Amino acid sequence: MSQNNIHKSVTIEDGAKIAPSVIIGPFCHIGKDVELKDGVILQSNIILKGKMQIDEDVKIFSFSTIGCESSDIKIGEKTHIREFTQIGAQESEDGSNNKIIIGANNFLMGYVQIFSGVELGDFCIVTNAVRLYENVKCQERVIIGGLSVVEANNTIGTGVMIGGASVVNSDIPPFMLVEGNKATIKGLNAIGLRRRLENRGDIEDIKAVFKKILGTGADKILAQEIADTNPNEFIKRLASFVASSNLK
Repeated sequence: MSQNNIHKSVTIEDGAKIAPSVIIGPFCHIGKDVELKDGVILQSNIILKGKMQIDEDVKIFSFSTIGCESSDIKIGEKTHIREFTQIGAQESEDGSNNKIIIGANNFLMGYVQIFSGVELGDFCIVTNAVRLYENVKCQERVIIGGLSVVEANNTIGTGVMIGGASVVNSDIPPFMLVEGNKATIKGLNAIGLRRRLENRGDIEDIKAVFKKILGTGADKILAQEIADTNPNEFIKRLASFVASSNLK
């Protein structure tokens, strides 16, 4: 730990592990069970509490609060967390405080709130004032529009895009475009699929399966059959998700 990179107003509790290249701005508080790896940058007025591992090259902006006394949080490399974000800052009502996992290369914008047990995959974008309640699971490459809420115990599949000011109260299968209060599926996230898939024929195949298993409600029996027999990895992932989801 280099004192040259740490402002004199910072409070660091005994036991904290801070790599030599970490930069910590003024008026931050680092708890005793926090580990900051190389390249981490904390701007100012940041509170880090509880058991926590922040991986390489994470940048946390001013006035963010991460963790509480009983929390367990891991934040993956190269994630950026913007101002006034709260991650695991509240004690759970039942005192359980399940582990929070934020993957790598994510971008969390200002005023985001993330509660106990949330898992966020890699390359996700969570825009301003989004709230993810207890035990929400987001797979990789999810985009959530501003002021949206994902209610507790729901899973958001890979490649989903959620429109702004939406309220999500169910699982959302991979590659979907959803919006509304309550949020409903509007179709496939076609732009996201075009960016992700090299074979354009895969997109047409996904569209066809989407219409079969989600056209008039979730056909979980057919979805499971497709998951068991279709060799396409993206179709298999979509179908298996639907088969085991809480969709009706």
